[in-house]
Formats: sequence, structure tokens, C-alpha cells
Amino acid sequence: MKSTSISRLLLALLLLVAMPLWAAQPRELTWSEMVPPDAPSEAPDMAPMHDLSQLGNLDPEAAPAARQGMPNAPVVPALDGQVIRLPGYIVPLEVNEEGRTTDFLLVPYFGACIHVPPPPSNQIVHVTSKEGVKLDELYQPYWIVGAMQVKPSTSDLADAGYQMDAQKILVYELPE
Repeated sequence: MKSTSISRLLLALLLLVAMPLWAAQPRELTWSEMVPPDAPSEAPDMAPMHDLSQLGNLDPEAAPAARQGMPNAPVVPALDGQVIRLPGYIVPLEVNEEGRTTDFLLVPYFGACIHVPPPPSNQIVHVTSKEGVKLDELYQPYWIVGAMQVKPSTSDLADAGYQMDAQKILVYELPE
């Protein structure tokens, strides 16, 4: 009977030690989970993004930015405060003296906000990071870990429906 009591005590201690470790693990979030199930789908914009009549005189630096289709897309309030892990591509907004990106938009696909119109705001996370990340290639995806905030943000490139203070920034690697 004594060994049963000791076994139970050891099991209870093990659970007490392990529970904070389970709680500390971030939830792996997918981009589709950031859109409410009853949200309207993004309607295609049939209007031209740019006036092509002056194509011969086009200066790429002066080209107007592509318009964001849904700058106020509905968000998922239940995500507020959750520690999550989200993969995506970094669109730099600010780079510090060491060449590290400390303020950026996280988007679900390469080229969003730069080469193509920005996705809906519920598919953009405005991320800040004290340490930042040195970007060698814009087409490199990353995992961003931190507490999600359901809070809108506006930048010159796009409106974001979510914000996050990055605790970790890790290179995304496919499992072998």
C-alpha cells in the first residue's frame, strides 16, 4: 500500500512539473483559422489596378501601390492573447542600424503587399521584434512565435487585422 501512495505522489509531482511546459507550448495556427467561418469571401476586384494607357512612360518607382481588397476584413476575437506559432513571409517596414528588420508585416504568401495586391486584413499580422531578423532573402518563410493581439494596424503597404510582439523568429524548414 505504501508503494501505491509513493507512486501516486510521484505521478502528481510529475504532472505539476509537466503542466507548465505544456502550457508554454505555442499553438500552431494556420492562416485559415484567422478568418471567421461566417466571413464573406473576398470579392474579386474587376477594376484595373493601374492605368495601362501610359505603359510606355511607366516609371516602376512611381507606380501606384496595389489596392488592398478588404482592409477591414472580420477577425477572430478568440485569438486575442493566445501564444501562437504562425508561418509566413516577412514584408519589412523598418530596419535598424544593424540591418535587422524589427517592424514588419507577416503575410501568408510570397510577394503579398509588394508584387501583388495585399491580402485581406485578417490575413496580415503586424509584427514588432526587439531583436529583429536579418533578412537575406525575401522569399524565405519564417515561423513567428508570440502572443496574438486582435487589434488593427495601418501601414503604408496595407492594413493588418492582427498584431504580435515576436518572442521568437525561426527560419521555416520543411520536415525531412
